[in-house]
Amino acid sequence: GSIRESGMVEAAVAEARRQGLWGDAWQRLKRSRAAIVAASLLLLVCALALVGPWFSAYTVEQVDWTQATLANPPALANGHWFGTDANGRDLFVRVWVGTRMSLLVAVLATIVSVVIGVAWGATAGYLGGRVDGWMMRFVDVLYALPYMFFVIILTVVFGRSLWLIFLAIGAVGWLTMARIVRGQARGLRQREFVEAAIALGLSPAAIIARHIVPNLLGTVIVYATLTVPQVILFESFLSFLGLGVQEPLTSLGRLVAEGALEMESSPWLLLVPSTVLAIVLLCLNFLGDGLRDALDPRQRR
Repeated sequence: GSIRESGMVEAAVAEARRQGLWGDAWQRLKRSRAAIVAASLLLLVCALALVGPWFSAYTVEQVDWTQATLANPPALANGHWFGTDANGRDLFVRVWVGTRMSLLVAVLATIVSVVIGVAWGATAGYLGGRVDGWMMRFVDVLYALPYMFFVIILTVVFGRSLWLIFLAIGAVGWLTMARIVRGQARGLRQREFVEAAIALGLSPAAIIARHIVPNLLGTVIVYATLTVPQVILFESFLSFLGLGVQEPLTSLGRLVAEGALEMESSPWLLLVPSTVLAIVLLCLNFLGDGLRDALDPRQRR
């Protein structure tokens, strides 16, 4: 019996080594029903955001003059599956175009924050000493500034450009990422493979790029997944205030703001974009939790 158990353990260890971290993480992620369902729903929403407007006879700015006097409820007869807004524009098309815009802003802003945060945190954590102290004090100073106030100032001073929204949200969203990466990098710099790289004469920049950052990818991916819904919420709040995506473009936040104005007379204008926004946020959070558990090395067998 003990020989058989020993053989099973050795086989499991060999299989884990063969699969590696990513293969093992994928196997654990597949066992998380909530994460798989969330990923499937998120893919469906993304597909509808990309191709959904093609299934309608209307464009995002097209006005149906027969429906233009007031908002109309959903009606299959005239092709307005989600109804129309107060201007007679098709809500089905506007919701999926707005979803596309919200996801685009979230992904690009998250990429900006990840690039800055990983570079800053990995450099500070690896170099340590005074460099680490000065770099993290700079992060502390930025943390002391009101996040919302800083982004609003940027959008007011430099205009309400879509690209500025990407940069403004990403430029102040990297602070937490930098702190997380810095803490991980401080632990990695004591590892044997980093000491071997130093002995081989590699420069600090090469060590950070080839050894520190690749070993942080699991943590970075998990936090980036959890950052996307935060960015979507933030962009939605900016659009709700009128400082986010501007006409003729639209986003989920802007649609929610418009629906809130007509909430009593036309509740579907608020209900539909709010439901889509809630589904996206819930799916991203469940997927992020699943990735966090799957990539946690303490759960590896």
